Amino acid sequence: MNITIDHLKKNFGPKIAVDIDSYTINSGDMLGLVGNNGAGKTTLFRLMLDLLKADEGNVCIGDINVSKSEEWKNITGAFIDDGFLIDYLTPEEYFYFVGKMFGLKKEVVDERVAKFERFMNGEVIGQKKLIRNYSAGNKQKVGIISAMLHEPQVLILDEPFNFLDPSSQSIIKHILKNYNEETGATVLISSHNLNHTVDICPRIALLENGIIIRDIDNKDNSAEKELEDYFNVE
Repeated sequence: MNITIDHLKKNFGPKIAVDIDSYTINSGDMLGLVGNNGAGKTTLFRLMLDLLKADEGNVCIGDINVSKSEEWKNITGAFIDDGFLIDYLTPEEYFYFVGKMFGLKKEVVDERVAKFERFMNGEVIGQKKLIRNYSAGNKQKVGIISAMLHEPQVLILDEPFNFLDPSSQSIIKHILKNYNEETGATVLISSHNLNHTVDICPRIALLENGIIIRDIDNKDNSAEKELEDYFNVE
């Protein structure tokens, strides 16, 4: 499922948060969005998910304008921060709740959650406690798993490596890469961590002051030096 951005603008007072004239993310792309704090990464994702109203322009997922229809939500999974979670539920209750929204039976939810067994590392399921009482890392795991439960054609994850230990970071990198390759889903991730992004994303967009200043082909990890030079100069 392709994503098209057309004359998209969002300001917060005098600050330009996003200003993208035209940009297309092709169906099946695995795109890494990188940039310094305040570059506009999260704002762009929030505009894509119709969580913020654009000042101008639009985002289309497939041929659906996200601000004019809800249809795109059936094929999209996202996790931006733990505000997405219902923290007075247990992870199991939350997974079933998300599954129910997408018409998945409990057995199907159980099967799909089980695929994340290594990622959960025995710390998420069966703990008999509410999400609010979990560590930031385990909340992050619940969010990522819930975003992928319905096997979306578009997956958007903001800083998915945040709060995770190195082992969990390595596992989720494999999961995301395999998911993209096996399903052909369009996967978008933002990250401060250049190494993780370069490792798994064949395409990288560099955002500065809300503008995509570089669109880098990273098919052979060639982006690493270019990005390091950019961030070291800053």
